Amino acid sequence: MTRIFIINGGQNFGHSGGRYNNSVTASTEAFFQDNKDFEVRTTHISKGYVPAEEVEKYNWADVVIYHTPVWWFQLPHEFKKYIDVVFTAGHNKGIYHSDGRKSDNPAINYGTGGQLHGRHYMLTTSWNAPATAFTLPGEFFHEKSVDEGPMFGFHRMNAFTGMKPLKSFHFHDVEKNADINRDLGYYRDHLVHVFSGTNDLNSKKVETEEPQYTPV
Repeated sequence: MTRIFIINGGQNFGHSGGRYNNSVTASTEAFFQDNKDFEVRTTHISKGYVPAEEVEKYNWADVVIYHTPVWWFQLPHEFKKYIDVVFTAGHNKGIYHSDGRKSDNPAINYGTGGQLHGRHYMLTTSWNAPATAFTLPGEFFHEKSVDEGPMFGFHRMNAFTGMKPLKSFHFHDVEKNADINRDLGYYRDHLVHVFSGTNDLNSKKVETEEPQYTPV
């Protein structure tokens, strides 16, 4: 059985009510709960959490799935706080033990002190920005993908713990051109693709290109 830990970083702040990521999280839960080969635990950051229990969930999970909106090209502040608090609580308790370096040669091996080796994570994000802002010449993100650009640090954070990435999924243009039923359909296809044959996740090729949506 594959153990799935879902983290919903959606928040009610300003003009955002967190509803979009609530819907994505519910869709993820339904996908895995329909299959007896998976066990699921979920944290909704906006509902509160106990840091020690979150550390235990990271240790329990085979795969961590992150759902987050992107605010000002970064994680929402309460999600960033969650990472700071929970990862600090996980020091020498299963998340990481050090930065990996040794005093006799501190110039090398930074980022090798994680304790979650053999685990995987998958990132989903939701954006006001359209997918073309990342792909077209002359557009805002200079043809850098979400994973190579704004979320690069997030991926390195997970690498620091020892986890390996599964293919990301990014929801675009969710404020001015949202079609959540269409996009959740694409997302479910993505889950089928990523989690078919989960007994051999290590053999899956990590792909980071932006999804190409076909308008309907």
